[in-house]
Amino acid sequence: MGGARGRLTLLPKRTQYIDWIQEANGSGARLTLACIEVGISVRTYRRWYKAGQVSGDKRCDAVRQAPRNKLTPTEQAAIIAVCNQPRFASLPPTQIVPTLLDEGVYYGCESTFYRVLKQYNQLNHRGRALAPRVSKAPQTFTATGPGQVFCWDITYLPSPVRGQFYYLYMIEDVYSRKIVGQEVYDHESGVLAAKLLERTLISENALHTGVVLHSDNGAPMKAQTMRMKAYELGVVTSYSRPRVSNDNPFAESLFKTCKYRPNWPTDGFKSLEAARDWVLTFTRWYNGEHKHSQLNFVTPHQRHTGEDKEILAKRLLTMEAAKDKNPIRWGTQEVRNCKPVGPTTLNPVKEQHQTRLQAA
Repeated sequence: MGGARGRLTLLPKRTQYIDWIQEANGSGARLTLACIEVGISVRTYRRWYKAGQVSGDKRCDAVRQAPRNKLTPTEQAAIIAVCNQPRFASLPPTQIVPTLLDEGVYYGCESTFYRVLKQYNQLNHRGRALAPRVSKAPQTFTATGPGQVFCWDITYLPSPVRGQFYYLYMIEDVYSRKIVGQEVYDHESGVLAAKLLERTLISENALHTGVVLHSDNGAPMKAQTMRMKAYELGVVTSYSRPRVSNDNPFAESLFKTCKYRPNWPTDGFKSLEAARDWVLTFTRWYNGEHKHSQLNFVTPHQRHTGEDKEILAKRLLTMEAAKDKNPIRWGTQEVRNCKPVGPTTLNPVKEQHQTRLQAA
């Protein structure tokens, strides 16, 4: 039941609310609680319902005087005419108004120009530059098992020389958070990324399976070589919105875990071989030892191979045995959640956005 507070409520809706409240009140519910359930106060109910009749909202029929400073039709026509002059046809009001002021002419401020142009359906993008566009959210993909949705990115690895970096290419399985492909190079390249992708798909037995590969909009990600290799290998490519950092959260989280390791070389990697050795050690630790908080504290490898179900079931038995042995310490508290994590969704639709989609 939707609430009526804080918005214009038309007479039919008011009548429906009053009927609901009176029906609940007649069945024994307190008037205050019935009003709260609808979303109005008792004071609003009594204002709406007087002398056995439901009154409508008078704001709908109110006659309001025009503001004294409102532009006259002649003044509005003058603004439209000046905006349609050839010299101003490609300029916005923020350029037109100062130019007119330099000529000793004033028709109104910039916001007035915008308002009048909108009123006459002439508020369009001016100039040859493309009009700004709102980028739609990236497509949502749900992984129910390993080898279905990958994400990848490139991050900088510092060196002792200021301004010189090595580049960590890393591919992660979204379902298990396992690092399925990684390499370190001394430059960014779509060719190198394509080779890493091919090796990863072969090692994961994911060639021509329609695996989704999500990334941001960096040059190597959208390089023609990389895109053609993905198409050749049967990969479905997905990209983040421009300048939106949280559309590739799994890769960003993985890089943070990498760079906050206690043995991260704060002085930089002395050579390309040193960087590769460190990343290889990190990958083995992350996949095989790191108990991931979003996987209910099993390792990515255990999740990837399905061993997490048996491990979590064993944990549950251990916890229940401890509770049975000393129930006083537990009281009414249940043992911790030991259920395997369900499917993982990349860029899930937010609840509010989902509600708008369903309403549409």
